[in-house]
Amino acid sequence: MIPFIESMRHNPFLGTGLLAGLLASLACGLIGPYVITRRIVFLAGAIAHMAVGGIGTAIYLSTHYPQSLGWLTPLGGAILWSLASAVIIGLIHHRARERLDTLIGAMWAVGMSIGILLIKLTPGYHAELMSYLFGSISFVSREQLLLMAFLDAVIVGALMLFHKRLLAICLDQQQAQLQGVNVLAMNILLLSLVALTVVCLIQVVGLILVIALLTLPAATAAHHAWRMGSLMLIATLLCAVVTTGPRMLVYGTQVSPESAIVLAAGLVYLASVVVERLRRGLA
Repeated sequence: MIPFIESMRHNPFLGTGLLAGLLASLACGLIGPYVITRRIVFLAGAIAHMAVGGIGTAIYLSTHYPQSLGWLTPLGGAILWSLASAVIIGLIHHRARERLDTLIGAMWAVGMSIGILLIKLTPGYHAELMSYLFGSISFVSREQLLLMAFLDAVIVGALMLFHKRLLAICLDQQQAQLQGVNVLAMNILLLSLVALTVVCLIQVVGLILVIALLTLPAATAAHHAWRMGSLMLIATLLCAVVTTGPRMLVYGTQVSPESAIVLAAGLVYLASVVVERLRRGLA
């Protein structure tokens, strides 16, 4: 940890990486409790894999049409595809009454396949794709930090306006509908917020490991809190700890910081499970 702090004076990317982890922690801590309460954990995985399609599309279009679409960035493509997948899942599940797990599996595979296909059709080797898949917290640019801060602001603003209605559909959709809540609109909003959170996590742990950081801290917090406000606070603090501490500890070693972050989140969750079981046994 000391070598990391000393190197921060000479390597500005270490500081931006820490800030990226904290920004991602805010999004995870706020949206993760809704995800585990609504039980849509694997939906985050489907949206993440659809984001691969957006990244591939952005790379393909910006390369083949640089004059008209050169402005399209991979993260911009990921946002568009993630939001589109959230709307499609919400509409089809509500209107056609299709099984949500079938939709998740189909979109999971299709999004990944389209992204890989378009990247294969693009000349050259795009090494940055690996950073989007597995994260690259050591090389976060200021532009990416600004984007993460903007997405956090959107998430916070949406929750301030619609928290009660979102909580209502997470607990009991039928009761919420009887109370006049637009269930379809709130479901789409929740899925869209999950999509924005997924994009926030791309630089920290990547699209492949996004489920772990989105759900494990929230699931750990659920062992010790029952009110949504307390759940969000604990989940956010846990996210902040696992995105900063492990990265400092593995600095200078062969262990990748992204893997260390996810492993730390998993270990904290397992320790919480053991403590919860012991507490129930004593009770």
